[in-house]
Amino acid sequence: MPDKDLIKKVTEILFKELGYANAVRYLSLPKEEKVESVKRHRIWQDSLEKDKFFNDVFPPQ
Repeated sequence: MPDKDLIKKVTEILFKELGYANAVRYLSLPKEEKVESVKRHRIWQDSLEKDKFFNDVFPPQ
């Protein structure tokens, strides 16, 4: 299904199920900002407990 047709169908369903006011309210909700992948990885690294991580991935024999 082409994107244009899909968007039209979805908006029709939203308006039918939620009503005009709630559908508009839903569509205008702020979108969560995506964190760039390198920045996301650095945030993950900063929170990482290195020894615990390595023990989980490579359990001691």
